[in-house]
Amino acid sequence: MRDGRILIVAGETSGDLHAADVVAELRRRAPHLTIEGIGGDRMRQAGVRLYAHADDLAVVGLIEVAARLPAIWRAYRSMIRYLRDRRPDLVILVDFPDFNLKLARRAFRLGIPVVYFISPQVWAWRAGRVRSIAKYIRRLLVIFPFEEGFYRERGVEALYVGYPLLERLTSSPSMDEARRRLELDGAAPVLGLLPGSRVGELTRHLPLLLRSIRPLMVELPDLRVIIAAADGLPLDLIGSYVNQAAVPVRVVQGRTYEVMAASDLILAASGTATLEAAIIGTPMVIVYRLAFLSWLLGRVLIRVPYIGMVNLVAGRRVVPELIQFHATPERIADEARRLLLSAEQRLRMRQELQQVRNRLGPPGALGRTVDAILECLQSDAGEEMAVQRG
Repeated sequence: MRDGRILIVAGETSGDLHAADVVAELRRRAPHLTIEGIGGDRMRQAGVRLYAHADDLAVVGLIEVAARLPAIWRAYRSMIRYLRDRRPDLVILVDFPDFNLKLARRAFRLGIPVVYFISPQVWAWRAGRVRSIAKYIRRLLVIFPFEEGFYRERGVEALYVGYPLLERLTSSPSMDEARRRLELDGAAPVLGLLPGSRVGELTRHLPLLLRSIRPLMVELPDLRVIIAAADGLPLDLIGSYVNQAAVPVRVVQGRTYEVMAASDLILAASGTATLEAAIIGTPMVIVYRLAFLSWLLGRVLIRVPYIGMVNLVAGRRVVPELIQFHATPERIADEARRLLLSAEQRLRMRQELQQVRNRLGPPGALGRTVDAILECLQSDAGEEMAVQRG
């Protein structure tokens, strides 16, 4: 294959992780490629030249996005200039749909093919976006088995590649090994707190979670509580919340999978982390709060019965969900107490989480994803050569 140029855009922490793995595999198999775009620290480490950083763009909620609009607009304009001036051979868009679908439309108008990896959840809300996907996306690479049929029925060239972190997570450490690495007492119960990967999620969830564990630590004096801080979150802010709550907890950063593996139970903000915990097999309670107007709009737009991806993949309520007004310190504490005090209920949940893991398909998602990307790149190069010969 001739030298090629790829633009890749991932605007959130989870997208940065998935995209970095894809870039590393692309570089291994096609080292001649130039890969540039938007992403986070992992993508930069994988060799992507960044034009904007994902941390400046990521936000959840229709109201919360307003504060980030200037940075989002600057990043979008830089990508439009890149498409026009650099003319990449292929655009890879990773999740981040409000930004990426607009970018896909501009790429389409310039005749640049687009592969979309990790689809917008149009089956959950804002179904009208499927028309844009069908028109502007050359190939949609989906990670859940039910998505391929959903999109194909609506005229989208969708390919199910599998869940991208299966290989990484199925080799996660055992509970004993994770506790040894984290220097935790192997006999004492461990409760992990995962407040979310964005600062906004942290500010909404961490004080709430810290209030909820107060009665648990009185009733279970040997309970060990550990906060898994996502990469990039400010540790000083976390420390200030911990100091205000005056509860004995430990904070570790960039070791989320070890915290999951070490914990008897986690209290987690809804998001990718809950599905990762399901793969590892850690019982959990899902918690989520939004700004009131965002939550109100979400109630109107969201068309699925659950918020947590674990329950959506299972097709039923496998783990408790405490959302918005139901996410109170008392209710969170009640759910956590029920599971911490019952080894039988935790075992039953672990068995149900294993079924969720089985629904995510076989290993090898990364290889299938890169195969599909290279196929699109080669196909487009072949079409271009045919046009030139003609």
